[in-house]
Amino acid sequence: MEEREVKPLYWVAFAKRDLKAMPTDIQDMFGFALHQAQTGRKHDHAKPLKGFGSAGVLEVVESTQDGAFRAVYTVKFVDAVYVLHCFQKKSMHGVATPRQDIEIIRARLKAALAHASGESDDRH
Repeated sequence: MEEREVKPLYWVAFAKRDLKAMPTDIQDMFGFALHQAQTGRKHDHAKPLKGFGSAGVLEVVESTQDGAFRAVYTVKFVDAVYVLHCFQKKSMHGVATPRQDIEIIRARLKAALAHASGESDDRH
């Protein structure tokens, strides 16, 4: 089995706290998906998030009887993976990501860009 470099994982704003509030099995699945991203792989449930122009922003979705849980991250940067947002979409009607969550993701993507380019020393 080939050994791959593991990129650092950065949590933007409250993404880690929000993931830790999810059920353990969801945390485990998202953790595995993020580890795969860190090694240059893509989880089976990961897909490009619509509205972000390319495959650089991905989401992992896991549906349960309590709703759909999502983790959004970016692999746009060569040296790191940034987790932008983890949330639960409670409505089972429609697959679209709510506008409020899209706005959070856009703002956190800008913060990740600033961090990656050295413009910011914090991870918010």
